[in-house]
Amino acid sequence: MTHLKATAAKFGLALGNRKMTYNSRLAQEVGLWAETKAKGHQFHMNAFTAYFVDGENIAKKDVLLNLIDRSGLDRKEGAAVIDERLFSDAVDADWDLSKKAGVTAVPTFMLGLDKLVGAQPYETLKKLVEKYTP
Repeated sequence: MTHLKATAAKFGLALGNRKMTYNSRLAQEVGLWAETKAKGHQFHMNAFTAYFVDGENIAKKDVLLNLIDRSGLDRKEGAAVIDERLFSDAVDADWDLSKKAGVTAVPTFMLGLDKLVGAQPYETLKKLVEKYTP
């Protein structure tokens, strides 16, 4: 946690004293749905804060519904996404793609034959992109 907190501070991200690790599978499914509604960024930022700052259990439906509300998404539609697991196959496909690409940590940035693992400074990401920009 010490290293994680130092890295988060370097990037201006708040990080609380989370004591538990919770399964994020349902949050990933809701996140993909949120992306189809042009609210992905809002949802992901709210989920990050809920989990890493506030220590909320993002595996719980009521927590996800509150995140859906905070993100400006339709609560009833979100409940259906959760209850019917409407984005389960899409998350499975993302996980399969990640496994095939050799991704073992989040975030991982891949471009061409290069791979950067973990949070990276802007300059490092810029150099990677410039390497592949004609």
